[in-house]
Amino acid sequence: MATDDSLNQLMNNAKRHYASLFFLPSFKKALAAIAIMCTVVGVSSVALFPSVDGLINGLLLAGVLFTVNFFFDWVISKAVLGDPIFVLRRTAALSYFGWIFWLFFITIGVVFGVAFNFLWWVKLCLLGFAALLTLRAVVFFAASSASSARRLVAVLLQPLPCILPFVALWTNLNVAPIDYLPFLVVSPIVACATAAIFVSLLDRMGQKMYDISSMTIFKAFMLNWVSALNAPLEAFFEKLGEDEDVEVSFLKFDSSKPKAAIIVPLVHPGPFKNIGSSLLPSMLKHEYEKEYGGDACVPLGLLGHELDAASQAQNHKIINHILRSAKFPSSSDKATQFVKVSEGFVAASCQIFGKTALLSFTLAPKTTEDLPQELGGIVREAAEKLGLDHAIVVNAHNSLTSNVNIEASIETLRDVAAKCLQKAVSLSSYPFEVGTATIYPQEFTLKDGMGTGGITAIVVKVAEQKTAYVVIDGNNMVSGLREKILSTLTAEGFQESEVFTTDTHAVSAVVLGQRGYHPVGEAMNQDTLINHIKTAVQTAAGKLETCKAGCLSTVVPNVRVIGGGCLASLTVLVDKTLQKAKRIVVPIFATEGLLLILLLALL
Repeated sequence: MATDDSLNQLMNNAKRHYASLFFLPSFKKALAAIAIMCTVVGVSSVALFPSVDGLINGLLLAGVLFTVNFFFDWVISKAVLGDPIFVLRRTAALSYFGWIFWLFFITIGVVFGVAFNFLWWVKLCLLGFAALLTLRAVVFFAASSASSARRLVAVLLQPLPCILPFVALWTNLNVAPIDYLPFLVVSPIVACATAAIFVSLLDRMGQKMYDISSMTIFKAFMLNWVSALNAPLEAFFEKLGEDEDVEVSFLKFDSSKPKAAIIVPLVHPGPFKNIGSSLLPSMLKHEYEKEYGGDACVPLGLLGHELDAASQAQNHKIINHILRSAKFPSSSDKATQFVKVSEGFVAASCQIFGKTALLSFTLAPKTTEDLPQELGGIVREAAEKLGLDHAIVVNAHNSLTSNVNIEASIETLRDVAAKCLQKAVSLSSYPFEVGTATIYPQEFTLKDGMGTGGITAIVVKVAEQKTAYVVIDGNNMVSGLREKILSTLTAEGFQESEVFTTDTHAVSAVVLGQRGYHPVGEAMNQDTLINHIKTAVQTAAGKLETCKAGCLSTVVPNVRVIGGGCLASLTVLVDKTLQKAKRIVVPIFATEGLLLILLLALL
């Protein structure tokens, strides 16, 4: 099966890399850790000068360091940068990591000072000061969107005031500031220059691929991950994207008023979080219901990441086109019963409304990921040969195992679809009833794998057969959960059922972990989820009304999409930039360290 598994894998790698960047301690934990490290710094100095005065000076040093650190972190986050990334929590977290660097050098200095001469403590403390400056320069130069002048001030503003209490203590110990003043002047210049060289070398990766610096892309990702700002990254996608015509299949049910709609746009709900079309399933559902009433659902069509919308503007173009097109009449008053056909682990389900087939694929309990777009064309051709006007083809996307490389050939999928269509066409048609309901579980959030579209149930009754279609706004579900849901619905009196997910990527890149998201049922309490589904289908069954069906296939022209090549290149850029960083980090910063050590040796 020619899916975009390799692209999915590349994207998952990128999401894991970026998600890991923001695993930061809370503000309270960072502040507590800084207080502890400042105390350790102050108390450790007592080992060099064991006396009551030494203890007083050490505790005073600790208190001043913590106070100065907290004050200037606040100033940097509130007044200097004005950057949505570097709020007080993240500025404090940077100081926390900086103190880990500095404490390492100070501790070695104390050991050497006790063993040899306390001037070792002074020199290693100064070397740690330079390491702290370098860390801050790399972080602010790479991640902040503030002006160069503001970033430079942010680099210096916390370390320089923090070195002054040491200067006061050393002066009290008869170490004249003039002895190390050259280092205090030169080390910030060396640190900033080294950081600038490091960042500039990484920049070239993006310039070679897009003629845009890697740091520009990186900052756009940062703004999205930490502050949910999608415009910078979407502007980049709009620039690199390409225009495509997007097909939309639309099946609606009307009684005296609009009852339900199943909308399948051939645009992928990705790539992640709130970027591009990740939110499209829930947005489209809510906008349709607001305009027409009833309950709408947006299961996944047959396609992959080669058709992710580039921005929210493109989402609205798709939605507005669908809403304008949705005013067609519903005239088909008969339907067949729901049928299933399986071959190996490939299963297809089908129900025909008038001259429209609603057909879905699943490989459950094997992994059911994205299916190739060409399969949809094959199914539609087969439906036309059987005398049908339309075929809406859905990927149930309802099973995920640890082995995501399960493949089914196009031939097997085509054969199962053909048999399922033939079986459905051979059945008699009857008047039908439809009932719908949507539930929004309050217990489950995006981090649990539940999108804002909730759980939509559409119940169809044909003759004596009741069928439940359950659509969950999530990105796939854990293997075995589908079977538990279907078993529960059978016990509730539904002769046939199927469960779908929308494949919303709104749940992606919001948690740490191997995938960067939780499929439905992994983080959720499954019994609670099943109870919500039972409530939804029972409510829908209680609203059964005689309905007519209508179908429309339309095309949204010139939608800006992120092509598969763009996404693949982006994800490769992430890996290549990280690999280059690993290659150059030691030579660059080791050279800086040697220069600073030579400078200290000359003092």
